[in-house]
Amino acid sequence: MLSSLYIENIAVIRRLSVDFSAGFTALTGETGAGKSVILESIKLLLGGKADRELIRYGEETGTVCAVFGTLGAAAESALSSAGIEPDEEGCVQVRRVVSNDGKSRAWINGQPVSLSLLRDVARYLVDVHGQNENLTLLDEKTYVSSLDGYAGSAEQLAGYRAVYAKLEEARRRLAELDRGEAERLRTVEMLRYQIADIDAVNPKPGEDVQLEEKEKKIKNREKIQRQTSFVYRALKGAERGSVLFLLDKSAQALEPLADLIPEIAPITEELNDCRYRLEDAAERVYDLTDAEEGDPTALIDKIEGRLDAFSKLKKKYGGTIDEVLRFRDEAKAKLAALDASDDTVLALRESEKALSAEARKLALALHDRRKKAAKELEKKITEILLYLDMPKVVFRVEVNDRGEGGLRSDGADDVLFVMSANAGDQPRPLSLVASGGELARTFLALKCVLSEKALTPTMIFDEIDTGVSGKTARKIGYKLAELSKGTQVFAVTHSAQIASLSDTHLLIYKEEKNGKTETGLKTLDREGRVDELSRILGGLTVTASQRNAARDMLEGKETDLAGV
Repeated sequence: MLSSLYIENIAVIRRLSVDFSAGFTALTGETGAGKSVILESIKLLLGGKADRELIRYGEETGTVCAVFGTLGAAAESALSSAGIEPDEEGCVQVRRVVSNDGKSRAWINGQPVSLSLLRDVARYLVDVHGQNENLTLLDEKTYVSSLDGYAGSAEQLAGYRAVYAKLEEARRRLAELDRGEAERLRTVEMLRYQIADIDAVNPKPGEDVQLEEKEKKIKNREKIQRQTSFVYRALKGAERGSVLFLLDKSAQALEPLADLIPEIAPITEELNDCRYRLEDAAERVYDLTDAEEGDPTALIDKIEGRLDAFSKLKKKYGGTIDEVLRFRDEAKAKLAALDASDDTVLALRESEKALSAEARKLALALHDRRKKAAKELEKKITEILLYLDMPKVVFRVEVNDRGEGGLRSDGADDVLFVMSANAGDQPRPLSLVASGGELARTFLALKCVLSEKALTPTMIFDEIDTGVSGKTARKIGYKLAELSKGTQVFAVTHSAQIASLSDTHLLIYKEEKNGKTETGLKTLDREGRVDELSRILGGLTVTASQRNAARDMLEGKETDLAGV
């Protein structure tokens, strides 16, 4: 419940602090005294739009702060999810500050929070119902959630939505694949062409480098043969003048001296070692001397033709043959993935079919629950509307299944509230039949019925008496008093019949201080209530009969409420 409220520098309010109690609290005052400012301040605290025009003239910031106690389970859960715990007394403090640059900041128990988090928590703390909120009765989109709130189908709806979310994801992926099918086919065709283009040349890793080297050798064939032949002959080819011949003879000449001169043996080994190494070099030079067989011109033409084919591939797919082959491998992988997408589509269609069937089954279960709850809801609302002086009213809750293709995030039902207020009229949507007073009473009836399962411990009604007076207003007061037995109720009202039934009566007034208008608020004692009720009942002046009527309302309160 809302335990206390502090407002500073908001519109005509310079500084206002008030403590609240449980039960039914009425707020009254002259037109323009600041009742709407208090409501706007509370809405601001609950995450409403931060308008710089709300800040009191001449001030830099405006502040609203409230303490909430006796939190409901839903509020505690929302706070816990945000990592915020109530204080030792089970209370939370919510504060919001608005600057004249249009920016705002919010805190819960001193911890800075985002506006979205503030809204998530606040919706479980206070439910504000004004004339704009009454208009939600004309918005058919709200009917399903209202009916589900009464039916207690939150868990069942969550189960359906989990399946529906998977169904939507499968449909989204299928739509993406369908939209990209033409592009996929173009990509497949392009990849196949590129792979075939490379395969037609069939290059080998490093082949371009090898061919370039081979081409150089063929073009320098005579030079290579001349030089290598000379080296081979110098090392080995000449019978008597070659290096190997001289080394061999030198080693043979030293061998007989090995027994005479010990130092000769190592020298002989070195000569033999040099001989073996030079012989190996001579053989390798000889191998290089062997020229490529065939006509050099034909060989070069063949090599250049292949290098030209390589050059074309490099311009398209990479700077080297190795990069071209890497491109081909990647293209093959992409093609395989695209070919596999056919299997993906098939699997997704099967998944969509199964999920659709499961969602449909859950939607039908929701439908049955809603149909049953609709009968109970329309019966209870009708009873309250009859009590609130709508004797010919017919109120119905229609639940219509949209069928196989009608799955939505809230199920497959269209829910409609229809009503006729006069005898002989055909029930029609509320927007076509309800006057302001009828709409206010219908809204109150709905809230009274839903209050047993409401998630918020505090309800604020602004001008719930719109379009009604006298006996009907008194009955609205009875219903508010009845509602306050389980929920803290505030009513901003111009009706003495309603205000006199409250447990606490707060007067909102304005006064001039230091040349500026300020709004104040005070709790009325019995005589103060008589004065205020008399003012509401009176005209230009308050008469003795009006004061007596006010006293009668207060004195008859206990008796009147005893039967509620």
